[in-house]
Amino acid sequence: MRTAAPSSAAWAGAAALCFHIGTATAQPSPRGCTAVPRPNPPGQTLVCADGLTVATEAGSDVRLVDRDRDGRPEKAELVDRGLLVESPAGTPRPFQILTPHAIASVRGTIWAVDVSAERTSVFVQRGAVSVRRQRGRGVVLRAGEGVDVNAAGGALEVKRWSPERASALLARFGR
Repeated sequence: MRTAAPSSAAWAGAAALCFHIGTATAQPSPRGCTAVPRPNPPGQTLVCADGLTVATEAGSDVRLVDRDRDGRPEKAELVDRGLLVESPAGTPRPFQILTPHAIASVRGTIWAVDVSAERTSVFVQRGAVSVRRQRGRGVVLRAGEGVDVNAAGGALEVKRWSPERASALLARFGR
């Protein structure tokens, strides 16, 4: 796991309990969640008692935040690489992913996020996900759709991803 300071003040949370997950070093898991190494492809999956699953790929720089310290993370702060989230339907509160370029949030879905210095890409396998820049209007993605949020700005354009692009991203998490 690489370490990098988050670039947005929105990521700060003095009352938050934070957990880093990745494959380079063992990190504590939030209460009520279990970290499971994934050998192929390399990564780690965090499985929580309420059904939330967060899978990272090797080398991801991600921090889970449990603001109310109830054992269920409310958000992930992803600086580099990717993660896949499975949030069961009927989840009482949304789960968010914050990146340097975008904020994505959802209830009851499977979706993946890929981050590089140039952009954040979000793809929805099942359900619906709201994506927006740190400031501004957002878009809603449905199953099979994705959006690229470029660091340079510009309008968010929802596109149906090709099966090849979607498969390549999901394969990074063993899907």
